[in-house]
Amino acid sequence: MEDTGVNTDIVHPEVRAHINSLVSALGGFSVDDDDGYKLGDDALEVLRDLKKWIRFYDEKTNRMDVARCLAEANIVSTDLLHILALWPPNDNDSKFKARIALACFEVIVPLTWPIEKDPETMTINHHRHLPVLQLAQLGYKRAIINFDAAQILSTAIRVALPSMAMPIRERTARDQGVIKLILYFLRNIALISPPPGVKYEGDETQISRSALIDAFSFQDVFLTLLTIASNMGDDFRTEDVIVLEIIFHLVKRVDSRTLFVSEKQLNKVKTDELTAAMNKEAAMLRSYNKKGPTRHSRFGTMIWVQKESGKKVTVSGQDALLDAATRERKMDSTKIFRAPRRARKADMEPKDLGPPVSLDERARQQLKSFVSEFLDSGFNPLFSHARASIDRDAPHVLSHHRSQFFYLVAWFLEAERMRRKAEKDQKKAPAEEDITSFNLVAEVLRQEMFVTMNRNMDRAYGDKDWPLLTTVMRCYTQVFLTVQEIADAGGEENEEIADNLLNRLFYEESTHDAIANIVRTYKDQGFEYLDAATELAHTFLRILESYSKQNTDLQVRSRKRTRKKKKAAKEAGEGDEEDKDDDEGDSADDERQAAKTSQERKFDFKRFAVRFIPQGVIDTFVEFTKFYRDLDDDQLKRAHRYFYRVAFKQEMSVMLFRLDIIHLFYNMIKGPEPLEKTSSMFKEWEELVKQILRRCIKKLEERPALFTELLFSKLNTTAYYLEYGHEKQTLTTSNPRPAAELEFKNKDLSREQQIAIAVNVLLDKNQTEFLEWLKKQLAEVETERRAWEGAQLAKRAEQQAAASADGSNENGDTQPEGLPPMASYTVIHPQTDETRTALFKNSHLRLLIKLVGLERLAPTLDETPDAVWVCPGHISADHLRESLDFINKAEFTPPTFAEGELAEDQLRRKPSAAASARRRRAAFDDDNDGVDGFLPDDDLDGDNMESIFAPGGPTARKSTAEETKRTRRKRQTAGSGSEDEGPDDAELAAKARARKRRELEKLRKIKSEMYVHASDDESDSDKDAAFFARELALQQARDKKLGQLERRDDIDVLLGGASEDELVSTQQDKQKKPKETNGRKRKSDAAALVVDDDDEDEEMANGTSDGSSEQAEDSDGASTPPAKTKARKRGARKRGAKRRKRDTEDEDEEMADGYTATPSSPPPTNGAKTPVGEDDDDDDDAPVVAKRAARPKVRAGFVMDSSDEE
Repeated sequence: MEDTGVNTDIVHPEVRAHINSLVSALGGFSVDDDDGYKLGDDALEVLRDLKKWIRFYDEKTNRMDVARCLAEANIVSTDLLHILALWPPNDNDSKFKARIALACFEVIVPLTWPIEKDPETMTINHHRHLPVLQLAQLGYKRAIINFDAAQILSTAIRVALPSMAMPIRERTARDQGVIKLILYFLRNIALISPPPGVKYEGDETQISRSALIDAFSFQDVFLTLLTIASNMGDDFRTEDVIVLEIIFHLVKRVDSRTLFVSEKQLNKVKTDELTAAMNKEAAMLRSYNKKGPTRHSRFGTMIWVQKESGKKVTVSGQDALLDAATRERKMDSTKIFRAPRRARKADMEPKDLGPPVSLDERARQQLKSFVSEFLDSGFNPLFSHARASIDRDAPHVLSHHRSQFFYLVAWFLEAERMRRKAEKDQKKAPAEEDITSFNLVAEVLRQEMFVTMNRNMDRAYGDKDWPLLTTVMRCYTQVFLTVQEIADAGGEENEEIADNLLNRLFYEESTHDAIANIVRTYKDQGFEYLDAATELAHTFLRILESYSKQNTDLQVRSRKRTRKKKKAAKEAGEGDEEDKDDDEGDSADDERQAAKTSQERKFDFKRFAVRFIPQGVIDTFVEFTKFYRDLDDDQLKRAHRYFYRVAFKQEMSVMLFRLDIIHLFYNMIKGPEPLEKTSSMFKEWEELVKQILRRCIKKLEERPALFTELLFSKLNTTAYYLEYGHEKQTLTTSNPRPAAELEFKNKDLSREQQIAIAVNVLLDKNQTEFLEWLKKQLAEVETERRAWEGAQLAKRAEQQAAASADGSNENGDTQPEGLPPMASYTVIHPQTDETRTALFKNSHLRLLIKLVGLERLAPTLDETPDAVWVCPGHISADHLRESLDFINKAEFTPPTFAEGELAEDQLRRKPSAAASARRRRAAFDDDNDGVDGFLPDDDLDGDNMESIFAPGGPTARKSTAEETKRTRRKRQTAGSGSEDEGPDDAELAAKARARKRRELEKLRKIKSEMYVHASDDESDSDKDAAFFARELALQQARDKKLGQLERRDDIDVLLGGASEDELVSTQQDKQKKPKETNGRKRKSDAAALVVDDDDEDEEMANGTSDGSSEQAEDSDGASTPPAKTKARKRGARKRGAKRRKRDTEDEDEEMADGYTATPSSPPPTNGAKTPVGEDDDDDDDAPVVAKRAARPKVRAGFVMDSSDEE
């Protein structure tokens, strides 16, 4: 027996009761009259309450209870559409009906808002309501676009038309909200479609794409979209992505190639497609009938097969009796590989694309007309503005808008090419002016668009956002095809434009690397991604090859090569800066340097094509070719051209010699399910496979090692060896560097101590052979140098003796002793190759030979391992003997150091010239005389900092320790891995969650701004009553303080329902009385009542009413001592004198300007309080207002200054 006390309702009963009561109060059909639907007495308030329930209950609490109740009540079809039908098209002056219609759309828009399944935020409530609400939205769409009593879409446009007709500078936030509300309504209707896996019970033709396009065309929605798109940027700003989204849901999955063909050609295309499908089905049946059951195979069959190992295997089925190959395939089919279970991957297809769409003839013609008009008038403004919004990451741009933008760019570029092709086929000879029709899509062929595509491609590839990357690749492909068609269109202007565009597209080598990496790193991203990647690679290679042949001087910019060249030039220019300066002044050297740079940056297509040969790229095209049964002729041609390029153009057919690849090629031609022989690509594929297999057999005979390599993928070195029979010879172009120079940590060491330390370092490293060689060379050079010096002394003595014998010195003059001429250098010969290498690579030996005075023969040139070392002529024999003695002494009496230190610890690496220059620049960075900061250093003292920065001080910055640590960690990470290593899955998941949070925040903001608040209406009785109540309270406070009560009559009149006109007339009558002053001099309280409510709200919020200030002054005055009271009075008298002087000056200025004012106007008789310190002129005087310390004295209801008291 059922328990009737259990509540099975999935919605809270109170919520359902509230919603049902509101729906009942909204209105209904009259029983007595035949007028149709009747509105309830409070229909507008009911609609606003429903909107509040949806907004504050469903959205704030993340529930769908209200939407479920409204769906079960069928409020859209039963009530809202009939309410909208009450507003006839010719009744545009009824503000009430317009307000009712706007309130209806405020309820319809959240009910038709797209429902997204977010596993992180979904609750059991979502799983209960989602299927019902999805079917309910299909019912909403069917009811809206097929409603007979009124044109609902046209009514929505009429609601937004007044706001759209206003200039953009005059629109308020309410107008912007109305426009966005209606655009979101159109977006929702275009977006709603049957969810996958859900069977729609009604007629699907009523909610099909054809019905939607027909409704948009009949109800002038297309004209509205064209108007907004063509005026984007001038009259509309933030509506760009909404219009893009509406157009996206109209044209997605529509084949643009069949949009502009004639009906006859379309019928032929459909007939060919049907014939191809039927032929494919017949081929499948034929292959199945070969092994299928017959009338004699009604009995079971089981046989056993004996393997080579002697093991017997049982096989069932009569098809095992056909042949050995069939038996082996049957045995293989019974083997089950149980792969490890993995988490189910998300759908890799582009978002919201769905299955291909088939349009009827009427919808096709209507969409064709809209697309043509959009390309002619709205394409450039809309996409230019949308691209700018995406580039600056505007708040109204969501993540899926990027994919939709690139998808639409690709779709419309293909549509424009198909339109030109159709016009060319019809006219046979296009006119000259038709060549310039590419200006209609010129906004997406600019450099800014190329930068946007590159940036989003890098971003999507780094974040692994495959749907976005797929659309960017599609867009890139269509841009290349469009530019190629511009070049093929003929005409000098078109050729020049195409050459300029291709040069911009191919100039950045980073684009080449990105495309090659995308194709090389494919892995389980889905067929759509695979198709887009292979199409882009095929188109890019084909167009680049053709363009490089035409433009032999094609230049590309490579940042890596530029850095290497700069580094090499810097290293080469460290030693000969003077020569470099001289060379820079020579014009011939400048030309030679420019030619060298151009040659280094010249593009070589053969070198570039090698990037598409690695095994990763081949695997990508192999995966694509595995779908050969489902590929069309263009896709088969794409794969054929790539394999032909690898095997024959690049001469790397060895890369295709792998068992699975050969098996795939064989099955395509001779397998059980081969290509259709009626296909136009069958002959080409058959010839390609034949040539590849022939080369494989020939290569197996030449290279027996290939039998083993057939099982594996090939590296580049392995493939080169298998192809040519020898390893690739590489020449090292990098010059070896000499050992780093060393210096002593202690700069005050003597030469003897320095030599002793260098000798002990060599002894500690057991390099005594170098010491023996050096001592031998020094002894030989000393003997030679001492003999030369003796000869020079003897020669000099002979010359002096000859001079004295000739009597040339009769006057007693002695010839000054001069130094002997310098000896020639002596070459130091290394005896072995080890010594020669040590002279180049042993930094300690190099330090020692420099200490004894040896040096290189050509120190200004780059040092090589074959550099010649010499003993210069200025080194004397005594100096060499001294060096030898120091070396011998250090060998037997080594120096002593601190405990735990060695001789090597006394040395350090000498910094390079560049590092020294950087340190010098860092040391003198502060001496800039105020150039960097536009202020001298003396002004940056503590006393002057207050005048530079704001009162809050300079901007606070975090400690630089974190930045240094973060930079160091980033550099270590970047240097530890390879270039291809990207962020791991954890980092990507964290980034994805952060992006999702930002998207949700944007979406919440968009949905909150979508609503038009009730406060935006012209009048509100509750607000007026609250406003007058506040005014009454303020006036009572003033009257209580000032002793006046006659102003209450005016308040009572206002509260009694007096209009603003009566109030203004009353004020005008009172202003005519002679006892009042000029309106410019004083403002009455009654006039202050007729102000904007915003000012009153600000006054109430700030709490700065006069009454409150006076009360505060009373409380202050009550506790003020007598001495302070006297001082305050004296200060008040002084301020009163200053105020009278200022009033006199203001009156003189008014008289000069033509105003009439009495010198001493009497105080107002109505008791209006004059603010103390208020000037008569219009300028605000903030310091005077801030000095209102003394309370004004009141006598007989008049405000008295201190001067009046005297």
